[in-house]
Amino acid sequence: MKYRALIFWSIVAVTLLLSALAWDRIPDTMESHWNVRGEADDTIPKFWGLFLMPMVLAAMVLLALLIPRIDPLKQNIALFRKYYDGFMLMVLLFMVVVHIFLILWNMGTRISPNAIFPPALAVLFYAIGVLCGAAKRNWFIGIRTPWTLSSDAVWEKTHRKARVLFKVAAFLILAGALLGEYTGYAVLVTIIGLVFYLVIYSYLEYRREQQSHP
Repeated sequence: MKYRALIFWSIVAVTLLLSALAWDRIPDTMESHWNVRGEADDTIPKFWGLFLMPMVLAAMVLLALLIPRIDPLKQNIALFRKYYDGFMLMVLLFMVVVHIFLILWNMGTRISPNAIFPPALAVLFYAIGVLCGAAKRNWFIGIRTPWTLSSDAVWEKTHRKARVLFKVAAFLILAGALLGEYTGYAVLVTIIGLVFYLVIYSYLEYRREQQSHP
């Protein structure tokens, strides 16, 4: 991505602009958190509600641009840099969706989070699947367990599995949007199950590798 820094910082600027434009139309205390049933259950002062996300995005952009320079295995990141940049872009856009939802909700447009976040998460998970198909061993991006980080072979096997599973999970999360108030539970079960499986899989593959090479 030739103009990655410009694109990333432009996204941060857009969130700042949206926050500034919404300032006069937002109550002093904003609803800021929703439970798995899509019910608002916590609040935050207006300043933090509007400007915390741009701050988080700015930190994420700094990290996204820094990681390829500081990773001890940065030569490996260079091998899949376009996938890395594409994934970081998808993460930033996902956060923008969250920010826009927060603003609209507190301006009175009450769209259920269970109608917004599952599709957004599904896109993000599919992007993770694409990334896993290209990622080489590094210290920051991918399925980083002690066993994948200790072996290129285990890294490759785990990420081949993750490439498929994250894409499948994307469709499961999308289907979960049809469950109404139980959507949040479906998303949580999918995510927890996927992560647990990949951790165990990487451990078993590492053990198998060690037993085959005593």
